[in-house]
Amino acid sequence: MLTGLLRLLGYLPLSVLHAAGSALGWLTYLSSPGYAARLRDNLLQSAVWADERDYQRILGANVGETGKAFAEVVAIWFRPHEEVVSWVRAVHGWDVVEAARKAGRGIIVATPHLGCFEIIAQYLALRFPFTVLYRPPNYALLEPAMLQGRGRPRLHAASTDLGGVRTLLKALRRGEAIGILPDQVPGAGEGELADFFGRPAYTMTLVSKLAENTGAAILPTYARRLPKGGGYELSFERLPERLAGESCARQLNRALEQMIRRLPEQYLWSYNRYKGGGEA
Repeated sequence: MLTGLLRLLGYLPLSVLHAAGSALGWLTYLSSPGYAARLRDNLLQSAVWADERDYQRILGANVGETGKAFAEVVAIWFRPHEEVVSWVRAVHGWDVVEAARKAGRGIIVATPHLGCFEIIAQYLALRFPFTVLYRPPNYALLEPAMLQGRGRPRLHAASTDLGGVRTLLKALRRGEAIGILPDQVPGAGEGELADFFGRPAYTMTLVSKLAENTGAAILPTYARRLPKGGGYELSFERLPERLAGESCARQLNRALEQMIRRLPEQYLWSYNRYKGGGEA
């Protein structure tokens, strides 16, 4: 029943979903003091804003953009695959993807909670096999809808357990591409503390371990949400060179910071990025 309802909602125009999502974002912000405080604190600490006026502008925009991120998912999951991909209006850095494919050692697409990360997998799966690491949702009723919505041809899901990691490793060894949310807090023993916007954040080491094991290229990637339901712009980038004494986790966090600074309005500042490893 839930999947059917989400599928029905998914056929609303993208502009309508974004408008409804923006309203939902504000409703959540105003009705949940803890959520609102975490959003404000993470944004304030990040120093991605120029002054108080800019901070307030980004904060207001982010509340609405966060709601849009949740609302647009039903369209991206349940509308026809070709239609969804047609919403991608521009792609930057595709030469980076092609160079990594020619190397033949696999690609790790590192997509933070920035913009519309769901559409990146949809776009790539229309071109070649793509496996996405996912964490089962807190609400078990949502998992069947999520798996069905992501069940496109050549788009595969790998859960965040040992079996899922093996699935990712096999895909990379076949020279395929995988997708990981590198700013997702890992379980205890699966990460290390590394600075993220000036604060120690428990950061997954899975990305670097997979790359070291297979020689796969790590491509930081994000999809900018265009205004008024106008679609999306994708950007694929190379991982910056590691600085002297810098850990792999910090190197990746620094790459994410660079992307987020370009589009702070669309980062999920409300996410509890700074909780300890394995904390619920």
